Amino acid sequence: MYKPNIPVISLLILSFAAVLLRSQSIYPSRYDGFVYKKRAASTDTVLIEAFYDPVCPDSRDSWAPLKQAVDHYGPTVVSLIVHTFPLPYHDNAFITSRVLHIVNDLNSSATYPLLEAFFKYQNQFYNAKTNNISRAAALDKVIGFASRTLGNSIQSAIRSGFSDTKTSTKTRVSFKYGCMRGVYGTPFFFVNGFLVPVTDDDMIDYNGWRKIIDPLTTKQGKNEYPLTIF
Repeated sequence: MYKPNIPVISLLILSFAAVLLRSQSIYPSRYDGFVYKKRAASTDTVLIEAFYDPVCPDSRDSWAPLKQAVDHYGPTVVSLIVHTFPLPYHDNAFITSRVLHIVNDLNSSATYPLLEAFFKYQNQFYNAKTNNISRAAALDKVIGFASRTLGNSIQSAIRSGFSDTKTSTKTRVSFKYGCMRGVYGTPFFFVNGFLVPVTDDDMIDYNGWRKIIDPLTTKQGKNEYPLTIF
């Protein structure tokens, strides 16, 4: 994760969020993000929210332990929502994020397989790999990759999705939502709305997620909260 000057970046994000709030005249039709395995998020589950850039190495490395931890618990215990947060210094972050939104509209069951494919082969979309090709060629590369991953029969539907301004809006809304939550890099995690501190040197592994989630599952339905949060 890129580590900027935190006080400065926080001030910039707050200012940017204020502008976004004033300029966002239309509310999204649904809560942002991709629900993992269609596990309905509710106040009865431990809700994890992850902000990911499909071409960010740190996002890639953090996914496997998070997925393993979420899969350990039943759908009535833990739910997960992933939000795209395309980082501006990753050249192909926006179009790879946008294709996830397009695919999610076409078939929500295909969203996470495509995200995992981007994580596995993301070096194909790093800045240096596409520096010498046009923007249109980079877009064709992303469309081709998504089509090969999910089946060439949906290639025309994916391409049409890039001509639909609604998919651009959804991708922008995800980014705006992250800014308003104080996200400034990837990965960023929230558990039940509270930020989970993550650094490059201390990425959360499977056991780390279990240490976070296990105590919360024992408190479900008991209305028990540590006094330190108040």
